[in-house]
Amino acid sequence: MADLTACLGRLRLKNPVMPASGTFCCFEDNPGAIDPGSLGAVVTKTVTLVPRPGNPPPRLLETACGLLNTVGLPSPGIGAFLSEELPRLRMIGTALIVSIAGERMREYAELAVRLGQERGVAALELNLSCPNVEKGLNFSSDARMLAQVVTAVRRETTLPVIAKLSPNVASIVEMARTAADAGADAVSAVNTFQGMAVDVLKRRPVFHNIHGGLSGPAIKPLALKAVWDIYRGTSIPIIGMGGISTPDDALEFLLAGASAVAIGTANFFNPLTMAQVIEGIQDYLEEGGFASLGDITGLAHDDFGGGGDTHRVRHEDKCR
Repeated sequence: MADLTACLGRLRLKNPVMPASGTFCCFEDNPGAIDPGSLGAVVTKTVTLVPRPGNPPPRLLETACGLLNTVGLPSPGIGAFLSEELPRLRMIGTALIVSIAGERMREYAELAVRLGQERGVAALELNLSCPNVEKGLNFSSDARMLAQVVTAVRRETTLPVIAKLSPNVASIVEMARTAADAGADAVSAVNTFQGMAVDVLKRRPVFHNIHGGLSGPAIKPLALKAVWDIYRGTSIPIIGMGGISTPDDALEFLLAGASAVAIGTANFFNPLTMAQVIEGIQDYLEEGGFASLGDITGLAHDDFGGGGDTHRVRHEDKCR
């Protein structure tokens, strides 16, 4: 069988498929739909230093080809996460990536310290780009602040650090480069796009805070371009995400340069999506005569002078 091992800098995963942060909860409510231990990694809902209630309802709105959300990062706080959720998550049997967020840099740093002391945490994903909380986009839209928060976390932990980037910026390549220079091991690209909806009967925005984050099939071409551009403009490993709902969607991201993929909205309408994507990638590699996942990472760049071979060798070297 082809080797599905995914390499994200120092972080090795048994396959490249994981849930996007905030979507793993659908498995907790639907046991038996998929074995979480079969995934390359599990990414937690975002954890904050102190408990947060999230935004008031309504929080979700289905659109013609995507999902608008303004959930607002509800969190039990790091204390409850460590005592109540982490012991259960350790039992899953795959890599555990903990998503963290803060309103200030010191909160990210303190979370990194506390999680770095815990057994069973494989990596930290910095949620720098939630569009649904006050100041949520500041860390990902200001290169100076992005560099400072990644540097602060890097200083406090030896765990692999993944910076989750917003697409709502002038140049996502610049932000990816900034994260890499500050010490991030990988980037997640991309978080949701800002959007909104208006209730025509009430004649006002649907959401209390007006804007929400758009995910789902509508954003896939936009997210794919972001991954393509980051791959060409940097050498940092990429977790591609944004509208993936089929094996072919995932393969597009891998061929465009992602080393792994995260699936979000599709988990809500088809809880078997990730299992189907893993199987589809395996079949694609074997039918194409590829020995490993690394053989197809960035392969779509080869005819366009993107240095795909150089990237693939570099990523594999980091994984050894």
